[in-house]
Amino acid sequence: MRAKNRLTAGFLKSPPVGKHCDGAGLWLVVRDDGGAQWVLRVTVHGRRREMGLGGYPTLGLAEARRQASRWRDVAAAGRDPIKEREKEERAARREDISLAIITTDAFEARKAELKGDGMAGRWLSPLTLHVLPKLGKVPVTDLDQRDIRDTLAPIWHTKADTARKALNRLSIVMKHAAALGLDVDLQATEKAKALLGKSRHQPKNIPAMDWHDVPDFYASLEEPTLTHLALRLLMLTGVRSGPLRNIRLDQIEGDVWTVPAEAMKGRKGATDDFRVPLSAEAQRVIDLARPHARTPATAICFRTVAKA
Repeated sequence: MRAKNRLTAGFLKSPPVGKHCDGAGLWLVVRDDGGAQWVLRVTVHGRRREMGLGGYPTLGLAEARRQASRWRDVAAAGRDPIKEREKEERAARREDISLAIITTDAFEARKAELKGDGMAGRWLSPLTLHVLPKLGKVPVTDLDQRDIRDTLAPIWHTKADTARKALNRLSIVMKHAAALGLDVDLQATEKAKALLGKSRHQPKNIPAMDWHDVPDFYASLEEPTLTHLALRLLMLTGVRSGPLRNIRLDQIEGDVWTVPAEAMKGRKGATDDFRVPLSAEAQRVIDLARPHARTPATAICFRTVAKA
């Protein structure tokens, strides 16, 4: 009996239901509904693999044998033919695995972990400002440490914190790409960091205002503009800029401002709201800001004010 090419064109005109071997691992599987599928069985590193080649008669006998021969050679070389075919398919749609596309996908998967679902854009901004303009169209499978080094080198010593965040976010994106099954270099960011060297940037703290000068500064904020009102309320309550910029009138009841737990930094997973006592002057500032609210219960437009 022949080891290969057992099936004939005459037999394939009306093959019965069941599995029919053509030899060397190539099988035609005929289903009860009349459909048929070519399947190749190979062994790679001691593990049996079954690889669908296509349906019959769309894929004819000669083409099925040709494909089977090709993938048997791949298996003989110690490579998994199924994974090799997946790589080829990804390469054919390379535009779908650009860094920009994978970054968006990684952000969508991660944003539930971020405060406010990352809507403020702070998680993405280091990449959108400093990485994606240069590397956004590059397939993630092509990215290496030299690409990353050349992209971040202009800000590595001048905007060290931003560069560090960009490198961190990029590492997360690369891990996301690997989880999708893409063949990326997970060490690329660490290698780039080694190539960039130690940052020469020396952080400088902004000196605080002397407390003796605070009353005069507060008095200088006399115009009822959003910026002046926001700074006044910030000084009177001591809250962070985030809750202040997103304050809503329905959070205020009498002399208490209730900040939702999820709006407070460092309180991830907390369920208790944060209550801020309001002095008479703080209540007066809020009253001056009320006309800027779109409706009686909506947010005051402090969100348009730059962070203090």
